[in-house]
Amino acid sequence: MDQVTSQDIDQFNEFLRGELAAVETYDQCIGAFEDNAGMRESLSLLRNSHAARVNKLTARIVAMGGEPDSSSGAWGTFAKMAEGGAKLFGKSAAISVLEEGEDHGKKLYKDSLEDLSLANRGFVRTQIIPEQQRSHNVLSRLQELV
Repeated sequence: MDQVTSQDIDQFNEFLRGELAAVETYDQCIGAFEDNAGMRESLSLLRNSHAARVNKLTARIVAMGGEPDSSSGAWGTFAKMAEGGAKLFGKSAAISVLEEGEDHGKKLYKDSLEDLSLANRGFVRTQIIPEQQRSHNVLSRLQELV
């Protein structure tokens, strides 16, 4: 691995907090679709994709000699509040909150690339961004169904 900096570890922990928040938010949203097995399954697959990214990011942080964050932090608190409000306003609002989170994640990954070391930039480009883009695309299609 090329020169890993504390900035890389800090940035990966920011990514990790976002992925932890995504898992928490999907967990909450899935419950809103008790009457729609297909939607629950699709949302569960997206949740599991975020959980897999949590595992990848955690392993990468440890490999860099860092300490992975274990909570979603402020973003998780915001996501919980937004999702709680979305549940009150219905399924379409719940999906909109998830889609907003996917947009935020996609932008965060792309905007942070140039600040990472070369090896970590490659990791994010090949291991994280494609799955984030796929999640975003699937959720956009689900939004049309609600």
